[in-house]
Amino acid sequence: MNSGIILLRVISLGVLAACMAAPSLAVDGQTTIAFAENRIGMPPADFDLGVTGHGQPGKWTIVRDESAAGGVAIELSSDDPTEDRFDFAVYQSLSLKNLAASTRFNLINGTMKSAGLVFRFRDASNYYVLRANALESRVDVYRVQSGEMKRISGTDADVVLNHRQTLKLVANGDQFEVSLDNTALFTVWDQTFLTDGRIGLWTQEDNLTRFDQFLITALPWSEEP
Repeated sequence: MNSGIILLRVISLGVLAACMAAPSLAVDGQTTIAFAENRIGMPPADFDLGVTGHGQPGKWTIVRDESAAGGVAIELSSDDPTEDRFDFAVYQSLSLKNLAASTRFNLINGTMKSAGLVFRFRDASNYYVLRANALESRVDVYRVQSGEMKRISGTDADVVLNHRQTLKLVANGDQFEVSLDNTALFTVWDQTFLTDGRIGLWTQEDNLTRFDQFLITALPWSEEP
């Protein structure tokens, strides 16, 4: 890949409402993935759904939401309070090492009150996750390795219920930059997973969470960590 070119790919859940033609649309170097086959009440297409840990999988559903972009959101609902159980919806078509990703989320209810982004996802037991948590009022980066979740770094942050917020990550080599609502929070370094992996949405235990934007930008590949 030419290091002078940044390929921008955008996954916009708002286009669900339009129910446009199935092919992806490319405009000015930007790829918009149109989820044409999605219907209200159905799981999102083009995502692999799963669980890290024990317990029953939550339900990922396309729902109408007038306050969401395009009036449509992806909702994760679960009433399973099993501890250390994490639901993910991983986008199938992109596997990246260096990337910028963001999602707009709304924490509605739940014990842990968490939403996040998974990145460099290898499988259900090995990936990074950027988590926003309203229970602890924190944003953290975690490493999930062999199914065990360990905090790498984080900070206190104004994460609240029933309010749309934007969580953003820039992963470049072993450096991860984190922001919330366009405010930089912290930078952390880790070398556990330094190869390509997929990107997705994430939540925890018995949450009710909605996501209505999901953006991914592919950054130039580098051999350096």
